[in-house]
Amino acid sequence: MFRALLLAALTMSGTAMTTPPAVDLQRVLEREVSDGGGPGIVADLRDRHAKPWFGTAGVADLTTGSRRRPGEHFRIGSFTKAFTGTVVLQLAAAGKLSLDDTVAKWLPGVVEDKLGGDGTKISIRQLLNHTSGLPDAVPGKPTPPPEEPGKRFIYSKVNYNLAGMIVERATGSTLAEQIQRRIAGPLHLMGTYLPGADNTLRDPHARHYSKFDEAGRPTAVHDVTDADLSWAGAAGGMVSTTSDLHRFLSALLRGRLLPPAQQKEMFTTVSTEGSDWVPDTRYGLGVYSQTLGCGRTLWGGGGYIQGSVSYAMGDRRGTRVLVSNLNGDWNDFYKTMKHLFEPTFC
Repeated sequence: MFRALLLAALTMSGTAMTTPPAVDLQRVLEREVSDGGGPGIVADLRDRHAKPWFGTAGVADLTTGSRRRPGEHFRIGSFTKAFTGTVVLQLAAAGKLSLDDTVAKWLPGVVEDKLGGDGTKISIRQLLNHTSGLPDAVPGKPTPPPEEPGKRFIYSKVNYNLAGMIVERATGSTLAEQIQRRIAGPLHLMGTYLPGADNTLRDPHARHYSKFDEAGRPTAVHDVTDADLSWAGAAGGMVSTTSDLHRFLSALLRGRLLPPAQQKEMFTTVSTEGSDWVPDTRYGLGVYSQTLGCGRTLWGGGGYIQGSVSYAMGDRRGTRVLVSNLNGDWNDFYKTMKHLFEPTFC
């Protein structure tokens, strides 16, 4: 009787919190919100050997006070790169392109005219692992000159927007259509899409809030749910749900989306050291590895875009995967990741 009462007491909103990671995760969620990390947060933990767990803290809407809930759509920011990279690698597997092709082969003059670089010296592989030498570009901020390709890791949205353009040139259709046909459709990802010109978030969704304007300058908290973020495109423009991201990342980690040769390419990494990017990481072709303080290495990615911060990471075989999202963009991105993932995987 006592055991039954204890298990019942540990059940919140129909979600059993019967394992130490789940208990720790709920505390982290509540602390992140109470410390001012964002209006609301969700975490979705799946393990092949345990019951799924979903937790929330804070609110989805600062005006109404409504709570966050399962099934919400949110902007996934740079985790879009994992989808774009997967499409490129599928095209390589089909012989539609080669990772050794130069950018100039597919987009003649684009790098030269728009970015001041040399597209004949940059390969598609270098776009995907951010060693193209091309600098990052954000609306409203100046862009420095390109560096020599292949020398070092420089995280740049330009790389993936060029990769998205190559996908469209190689297939004769849009990147959004290719993501739907090659990934979202086969995996039944009903809430995953690259928005078109309307740039809308499907219902249900939390409101997205920001403390920054479009140029990244600090400002008061404001609602950016309907902001035009189409500039992020193949580098960061997608929308998804925690459930869909679980299905996608698990399939990717388990080798269900790519043949062995392309799977090996995706998970072959370059060092990010010295790049002033996310600490303790190595970057592949759209995904990256991150080593936790306990020595465990996880795979997946994060996404930071105006109004939304997301993380989706799992062990290399996809046995345990955690997906999380904040509907605000002013928290310490790296610190929140460590707080969530270390108690779960360490």
